[in-house]
Amino acid sequence: MTTTLYLIRHAHAVWTPDEDREISPAGRAGAAHVATLLGDVPITAMYASPFKRAIQTIAPLAEAHGLSITTIADLHERKLSAQPVDDHAAAVAWCWAHSTEALPSGESNLIAQRRGVAVIADLAARHPGETIAVGTHGNLLALILQYWQPKIDYDFWNSVTMPDIYALTFGDDGTAQITRRWDAADRFVPPVAAEEP
Repeated sequence: MTTTLYLIRHAHAVWTPDEDREISPAGRAGAAHVATLLGDVPITAMYASPFKRAIQTIAPLAEAHGLSITTIADLHERKLSAQPVDDHAAAVAWCWAHSTEALPSGESNLIAQRRGVAVIADLAARHPGETIAVGTHGNLLALILQYWQPKIDYDFWNSVTMPDIYALTFGDDGTAQITRRWDAADRFVPPVAAEEP
């Protein structure tokens, strides 16, 4: 028996300081494609960050499956800093290089990872043997996957697209496998064997 969680990074949203920003027209097209890619997957439940861009990205998929979306506060994006940063990529790179530290009033990689992994572990326990979808954000998605695949780093985060889909599959023996379901050519990418945390 396997349990699979499709972790879905939100589609494109025009950046604003408001974390609850909506997806853009390009984002809506991406969300529609998520529904196409996973339309035949036997998804039994759907969860998302409370932020609009995460909900809107999986809404077409939820509609295709006739499912409602349950929001979970701890699926929200990692708070980088209380103040706007001049160079977002550089700030994220610093956080990945200093996993236990945080920018002023921000959340460290380690704390964000623990928060995200706790949600994933709870959902996997609630849905044994099922396939579910989880709408979230780029940093948190990468940090969750890093728990099972420690080689994941800043460069991986930087490669995650908007939207993006990664399947995290748990086997009976406690092992986990990570498979990217989305790429530029829209084809499956060979699985990456997850390592012990």
